[in-house]
Amino acid sequence: MAASLWRHKHRLKPFFHLAFQLSSRNITRRFDYDLVVIGGGSGGLACSKEAAQLGQSVAVLDYVEPSERGTTWGIGGTCVNVGCIPKKLMHQAALLGTALKNDSKKYGWQVSGSVSHDWTSMAGSVQNYVKSLNWGHRVQLQDKKVKYLNMKGSLLDPHTIRGLNTRGQEATVTARNIVIATGGRPKYPTHVPGARQHGITSDDLFWLKESPGKTLVVGASYVALECAGFLTGIGLDATVMVRSVALRGFDQQMSRLVTDHMEAHGTRFCWSCVPEKVEKLPSGLLQVTWRDTRRQEERQDTFSSVLWAVGRAPESTTLNLQHVGVQLNTDTGKIIVGEDEQTSVPNIYAIGDIAQGRPELTPTAIKAGKLLARRLAGHSEQLMNYDNVPTTVFTPLEYGCVGLSEEEAERRYGSDNIEIFHAFYKPLEFTIAEKDASQCYIKVVCERTEPQRVLGLHFTGPNAGEVTQGFALGFQCGFTFSQLCDTVGIHPTCAEELTKLHITKRSGLDATVTGC
Repeated sequence: MAASLWRHKHRLKPFFHLAFQLSSRNITRRFDYDLVVIGGGSGGLACSKEAAQLGQSVAVLDYVEPSERGTTWGIGGTCVNVGCIPKKLMHQAALLGTALKNDSKKYGWQVSGSVSHDWTSMAGSVQNYVKSLNWGHRVQLQDKKVKYLNMKGSLLDPHTIRGLNTRGQEATVTARNIVIATGGRPKYPTHVPGARQHGITSDDLFWLKESPGKTLVVGASYVALECAGFLTGIGLDATVMVRSVALRGFDQQMSRLVTDHMEAHGTRFCWSCVPEKVEKLPSGLLQVTWRDTRRQEERQDTFSSVLWAVGRAPESTTLNLQHVGVQLNTDTGKIIVGEDEQTSVPNIYAIGDIAQGRPELTPTAIKAGKLLARRLAGHSEQLMNYDNVPTTVFTPLEYGCVGLSEEEAERRYGSDNIEIFHAFYKPLEFTIAEKDASQCYIKVVCERTEPQRVLGLHFTGPNAGEVTQGFALGFQCGFTFSQLCDTVGIHPTCAEELTKLHITKRSGLDATVTGC
């Protein structure tokens, strides 16, 4: 019987009691849905909509557990609500402010009066835009006939999902296949007294109604640096506390260029420091005590806000996964999956940040979700390719990369078997404004032997994401350094500098670009 006809035979219990009663069963088990997705973030939504377009009956369960500070948001997951989208918009606000205050007069703009930033106005605009995206996702699900259930999902058995809404009411639905796409949430350090009581995370920052004021950002991930960068850019006092290295997992030469630029433009860094406690003073300020491990001394300062950016934990603990046989990585709490996203239970799959060994990036979750939906619907056998995924860190000086870091290339191939082509360049837009370009740098990592296949590409400078996205296509084609050099550049752009590279690190020659 067709799924659409079968759904009409279900009887709904009052108010979200969606425990569908099947009118008959035979040897071949029938399900309420072909596919149920637990998680309404980018990956889950992409998977559900693709499956519905391919004729599958689909439901999505999505529920946002309030943050420690009580922050909640609508459908769309981390990226839409508390990640990529608000981050990029606030980054843009900072770039505009920097251009207005520092660059505009050199270009002939007469700016009268003082230039100041209003957090409430910016936050309101960003939050309204995010809410429009929430609404858009709801409409898209409805248009594609995907059932949306604003419920927290957990597994009762390999084919049965229990939903719980905010009023404590329960429902159960059954599915032929289940996709888990619940993502992750920011972590608090468990060993720091006062951290949870007095701190915020990125889940809260983008929904603050009032300015966070003088802010300590604890952590050195891309989340930490991006947040500290735009806070500094809009005129706030921001300090980053780094335990060891910044941007772990990224190319470390590029990481140092990013942090050097941030330090030169007003962001403070406390290197080799670890927080010990956070106390709230009668004034309302937060007194933070930390240890400088280099100098072996204790230090203190007061802040209006403490933002914890010390990693993310997968949202796997409440899903009842182990009860139904879904295996987790005991160290990370993430779901162990195969190359086809399948878990240890054949009809249960996991995509996105919840899956072990997958890049924690929105586009990979979206692509993986779409490809999985096509395979489950019998329309394709194509697997997701997780190699050479491009990404960009939206710090004040943006950093884009794709492929291997220099360190990883050396580890895999040996330093004698790779060649590094590089250049320090000055963006044309920096010239009139007399902006410091000492951290604008390009590096291309290649195999040393012909045909010198490109292994990694790294770029710091304006619009790094736009630059990196185009060159990422070359990695899918296995391009070589000579092919890169044979590409005609667009003049005058920063991206064209990649087509002009000719100096190697091995040569020891000055890599500073001069002239056009």
